[in-house]
Amino acid sequence: MHTDPAADGFTVPISDRYFEDYTAGTTHDYGSLTITEQEIIDFASRFDPQSFHVDPIAAKDGPFGGLIASGWHTVALMMQLFAKHYLSSVASLGSPGVDELRWLKPVRPDDCLRLRVHTLDTRRSRSDPGRGIVRTLAELIDQDGAPVLRVTVVNLLRTRHST
Repeated sequence: MHTDPAADGFTVPISDRYFEDYTAGTTHDYGSLTITEQEIIDFASRFDPQSFHVDPIAAKDGPFGGLIASGWHTVALMMQLFAKHYLSSVASLGSPGVDELRWLKPVRPDDCLRLRVHTLDTRRSRSDPGRGIVRTLAELIDQDGAPVLRVTVVNLLRTRHST
């Protein structure tokens, strides 16, 4: 976690971030993490046991020419960075869902990924003035600068004076 709140573009740390602190039009970059072959195999063995996710030898002859991470694993990695760096740890009320989830490029062993978020829009809830809705375009970017995942995330957040 960043120790200087201004270092990530926010004026307050994630532990004091409320709906009002998210500004439409801002972009932030966070992370990085490197995914290993064993992590790919372990996740897919439990949740997406297709040969190109779990068997490096079979994956060589598969449609991707080698082992790749499950798309759901890639989403989980995005969420790890999103929750750790961007989403308020005190005001988050969950999410009603996501829009336009796209896997743009396979994630392979030893890829280094970082998160880029762009706050698309914010608005107060019409049904509950103590909360707001933040829509964010989240992308995982690989070591070559190419996006591998893109998703629009919708979050409900408490307003600063609702607690």
